[in-house]
Amino acid sequence: MSKGGRPFEAVNLAVLTISDTRTTENDTSGDYLAEQASAAGHKVLARDIIIDDIYKIRAKVSALIADESVQAILITGGTGFTQRDSTPEALTPLFDKQIEGFGELFRYISYKEIGTSTVQSRAIAGMANKTIIFCMPGSTGACKTAWEGILKEQLDSTHKPCNFAPHI
Repeated sequence: MSKGGRPFEAVNLAVLTISDTRTTENDTSGDYLAEQASAAGHKVLARDIIIDDIYKIRAKVSALIADESVQAILITGGTGFTQRDSTPEALTPLFDKQIEGFGELFRYISYKEIGTSTVQSRAIAGMANKTIIFCMPGSTGACKTAWEGILKEQLDSTHKPCNFAPHI
């Protein structure tokens, strides 16, 4: 399938859930992201749940960044303000470049849905070793907001005027 002459290219991605309480039986956010990515034609190469520990998150993501077959990592959870929420602190040092617009746009879209509560979102994104990393809140609603409002188009190589496919 293509739009405007650009061929569709599937993205090889990993889905990670950062949580001290989620399991494979109740990880609706990770399930949602994996299902949507697959339905869009992308390949989910890895799926995991990591406890909210800076060094365990960093170790897992570093291994995925080093894996040349992984082009994108979708991370849900650990972006709030509790003492255990540490995804931004874990991943920011790994980024070669930050994608400030992701968090800004996520909060803009989210504001329309949840009002000022969106200020508590620390959604971030960045590039590391030609791997794009998107970090969003742990709720399934937030994952839907990010997928429908940003990720679906930005991971689609046919989306114009630009998308992240040429950079990964």
